[in-house]
Amino acid sequence: MDSSKSRPVGPAFLLAQLGSHAAECYGERTQLLGVTPAHSGILRLIAITPSCNQLALAKRLGVLPSRMVMLIDELSEKKLVKRRRSRKDRRHSELILTKAGERMFERLSTVAAKHEEALCAALTQDEKITLMALCQKIADQQGLTPGVHPGYRKL
Repeated sequence: MDSSKSRPVGPAFLLAQLGSHAAECYGERTQLLGVTPAHSGILRLIAITPSCNQLALAKRLGVLPSRMVMLIDELSEKKLVKRRRSRKDRRHSELILTKAGERMFERLSTVAAKHEEALCAALTQDEKITLMALCQKIADQQGLTPGVHPGYRKL
């Protein structure tokens, strides 16, 4: 194939290439802690969402409620999350991190920071800020849910 006739690599390909690479690397890092990237994101949302419940979490992530039950069961088996009757509405359960879950969330936060640092090591601080702003602009235009990896919709 004549390379002069081939399309140059564009930003869409580079974003996909980097996204796939970043997800794979992060998965390797979380695996060392005994959790998946999906578990990591769920723990983060439970930690930052007061009165979090399974249905609201499933809706935010775009996960089928039945699949969310299975994911929460997995985290519960690992003793990272527990269900507690809501104090506001006893018909519902809230999800809370156990002490072990809080420690795992702290460890995952450290792993995420190291992952970002390694992935963006070639950039200056100003370049990181610019890249983040440009990526956010694209994410907003594409209608992506802030703070939620679109991979959850495929679980």
